[in-house]
Amino acid sequence: MSRNKRREAVKNAVWRVLLLSVVFAAMWCLPAFAEEAEEAAEYTPALFATAWALLPPLVAISLALITKEVYSSLFIGIVVGGILYSGGKFEGTVIHVFSGGIVSVLSDSYNVGILVFLVLLGGMVALMNKAGGSSAFGKWASSHIKTRVGAQLVTILLGVLIFIDDYFNCLTVGSVMRPVTDKHKISRAKLAYLIDATAAPVCIIAPISSWAAAVSGFVEGEDGFGLFLKAIPYNYYAILTIVMMVSMVLFKVEFGSMKTSEANALAGDLFSDGQGDHKQELEAEEGMKKGRVIDLMIPIICLIICCVIGMLYTGGFFSGTDLVTAFSNSDASVGLALGSMFGIIFTILLYVVRKVLSFSDCMACIPEGFKAMVPAIMILTFAWTLKAMTDSLGAKEFVAAAMKSVAGRFDMFLPVIIFLVACFLAFATGTSWGTFGILIPIVVNVLQTRNYSLMIIAISACMAGAVCGDHCSPISDTTIMASAGAQCNHVKHVSTQLPYVVLCAGVSCLAYLAAPLIGNKWLTLLIAIVVMIGIVAGIKFTQTRNAEAENV
Repeated sequence: MSRNKRREAVKNAVWRVLLLSVVFAAMWCLPAFAEEAEEAAEYTPALFATAWALLPPLVAISLALITKEVYSSLFIGIVVGGILYSGGKFEGTVIHVFSGGIVSVLSDSYNVGILVFLVLLGGMVALMNKAGGSSAFGKWASSHIKTRVGAQLVTILLGVLIFIDDYFNCLTVGSVMRPVTDKHKISRAKLAYLIDATAAPVCIIAPISSWAAAVSGFVEGEDGFGLFLKAIPYNYYAILTIVMMVSMVLFKVEFGSMKTSEANALAGDLFSDGQGDHKQELEAEEGMKKGRVIDLMIPIICLIICCVIGMLYTGGFFSGTDLVTAFSNSDASVGLALGSMFGIIFTILLYVVRKVLSFSDCMACIPEGFKAMVPAIMILTFAWTLKAMTDSLGAKEFVAAAMKSVAGRFDMFLPVIIFLVACFLAFATGTSWGTFGILIPIVVNVLQTRNYSLMIIAISACMAGAVCGDHCSPISDTTIMASAGAQCNHVKHVSTQLPYVVLCAGVSCLAYLAAPLIGNKWLTLLIAIVVMIGIVAGIKFTQTRNAEAENV
C-alpha cells in the first residue's frame, strides 16, 4: 500500500472514531432512557419524535461523504439508530438492528420484489455483454452518434422516454447507453448524473407513472390525480433539472468535481475513482465479436414491454380497469419483477435459437449478473435498514409536528419553507415517497379551505423538495440505482452531482418565493427557465474568459 493510501486510510479511521466519540458522548449526557416505556405493552423509545431521530442518517451521510466509503458508514448509522432506540443497551441494540432492521426490510415483499428485479436485470446485462450485443450497439452508435454532445442528448432523451418508474429508468438507460458514452469518453460519473436526473425528476412530472399514483394516494378529500396534473407547472426543481441538464450539455459546461471527472475521462480514465485503470472491466464488456445490435435492442424492447404489461397487470388493467387507473393502482415491485422474469426468459430463448450463446453459457451469465449487482443490493439493504431506524425513532412524527407549528403563520413563504423541509427530510431519510406521505396531508389539511391555489403550489413544492433531497442523498434507492446503472462508484456519483443539485435547488427556491406573488404559473415557470439558462451561460462565459486569460 502506498504512503498516500495509508495516510488516507488513517484519516478515514480517525474521522470515524471522532464522530462516533461525539455521538456516544452526547448520548452519555442524555438522561437515563425511560425504563417505564419498557413496561408498556408497546415499546416507545424515550427519544421518540425528537430531533435525535434524524441523527442516524446524518451520521451515515457525513461519514460517507468524508471517508468516501459507503458500506461501513451506513452500518455505523444503523448502529447509532439501534443505540438510540434501545436506550444504550447492548442486547436491545443488536436485536433492533437485526430483527427490527436488516431482517425486517429483507422480509418486506416490496423490497424483495425490487431485489428480484435487480438480480434479473443484472443477469440480462451479463447476457447482452456475453452475446456481444452491448459491444455491437456501442460500435453502431459511435458511427451514428458522432459527438459527446450527441451521446449525452440521446441518454437524456432515452431517460425522458422511460418515465414509468425510476428504478426501471436507472438500470435500463445505464445498460443501453453505457457502451455509447464509453466510446465518446464520457465519465461514468456524468453518465450516472444523466441517469439520475432523468429518473425521479421525470417520473414526478409524468401523469402515467408509479410516482403519480403515490402522490395521488396521499391526497384525501380531493381528486388526487387532478391535483397532480395542476401541480406539474409548479414543479420547478424537476423541470429546471431537465433544462439545466440539456443547457449544460449544449453549452459544454461542467463545474465542481464533475469537471475533473470529465477531464480525466477525456484523458482515458472514465472512472476517476483512484483504483487504477479499469481496462479489464471495459474489455469484459466488449463481449463476443459475433454479436449484433439486435442482440441488445430486442431484449431491451422486450423487457420494456414486459415490465409495462407487468405493472398494468398488477393495477388490474386486464380485469377491466382503465389505463390511467391501472398505472395509478400498480405495484411497481411485483410488476417489474414479473416483467424482468419474462424478459430474461425471452432473451435466453433468443440467444439459444440464434446460436449466439449456448444454453449453458446463458445459465453461467445469471450468477455473473447477480455478482455485478451485489454492491447495489448491499447499499440498498443498508439504506432501507437505516430508514427503518429513523422510522422507529419517530422521524416522521417529529417533522410533521414541526411543520404543523409553522403552517398558517407564514402563508406566502409556505411553499419555499415546505420545499426546504422536504429537501432536508428526503436527504436525511433517502425516501421521497415517505416525504410525500408526511407533508402532503399536512398541506392539504392546512390550506384546503383557506387558499386552494396556494395549496397546489405547496403540494408541488413538497414533491419538488422530496425529489431534490432524494436526488442527492447517498442513501436514496434511486441514487443507488443510478450508480448501479452507470457502474460508477457510488460516493463518486453523489459528490459529483451534488453541486448541480444545489444550483438547481437554489433557483427553485427563488421560483417558490416568486410564485405566490406573481400569481401566473406559466410566467413564473418561464422566468425560472430563463434564469436557469442564464446562469449556465454565465458559467460558460466565465470559464471561457478564465481559460483565455490563462493562455495569454
